[in-house]
Amino acid sequence: MLPWIRAARVPRTRSLLAALLLALTVLVAPTATASAAPAAETATSRGWNDYSCKPSAAHPRPVVLVHGTFGNSIDNWLVLAPYLVNRGYCVFSLDYGQLPGVPFFHGLGPIDKSAEQLDVFVDKVLAATGAPKADIVGHSQGGMMPNYYLKFLGGADKVNALVGIAPDNHGTTLLGLTKLLPFFPGVEKFISDKTPGLADQIAGSPFITKLTAGGDTVPGVRYTVIATKYDQVVTPYRTQYLDGPNVRNVLLQDLCPLDLSEHVAIGTIDRIAFHEVANALDPARATPTTCASVIR
Repeated sequence: MLPWIRAARVPRTRSLLAALLLALTVLVAPTATASAAPAAETATSRGWNDYSCKPSAAHPRPVVLVHGTFGNSIDNWLVLAPYLVNRGYCVFSLDYGQLPGVPFFHGLGPIDKSAEQLDVFVDKVLAATGAPKADIVGHSQGGMMPNYYLKFLGGADKVNALVGIAPDNHGTTLLGLTKLLPFFPGVEKFISDKTPGLADQIAGSPFITKLTAGGDTVPGVRYTVIATKYDQVVTPYRTQYLDGPNVRNVLLQDLCPLDLSEHVAIGTIDRIAFHEVANALDPARATPTTCASVIR
């Protein structure tokens, strides 16, 4: 690169990285005041995380919802959880990846440890419901992290289906921003030390390398990936797709070309995506997902 071009780009590059670090600092700073107890009560009052729920013959498996990075067990699922409860499912959600002194914003701890938390939670749900297996639906990191549970922690024996909404199954470049980290000494270590869950999700990280070695899937589990071409976080969006038997990769815009959902919206409010989630959970009763799914 010509020196004058490189020099012209440095301020913009530093600004982008500074913005990223500022966002991370704000999000992980222990300033939130939300508490877990009211959140649990809210979830139960809305019909999920009800441990007295018994799966029906029509929906014999409980559904475990796994939030994304910076998410929590309530806010990520204020639309999808009631959507599934109203369709007769027993629905449960967990918090994972908590950092000491950081309430409300979760999914920031080491992902292998988060998978261990999921392992414990699934056992708790199966014990309460009496079901032999669960289905898992996750958004972003929550769609990828369960794969570690399936591959390395024995989860394949306890899970029938994994549905990932915009999952970073092969890591992410964050629109190429992560490629800038080597040019800023100390920044990558800062992210790894303070937010290991973020560092684990960078494409090519030791965690992603281990996760994807030997293939994307394990036998006995059905996989569905629901992606949007407007994803600005897990990029390129096609890296979300899985390769293997019993896999269905779905692009939201193939179902509804008018759907403009990006990374956050597809997992939190998009009823077209949620209709496809319902189809993945009960393929025998699946109905076509179209733009009209927003009113179903």
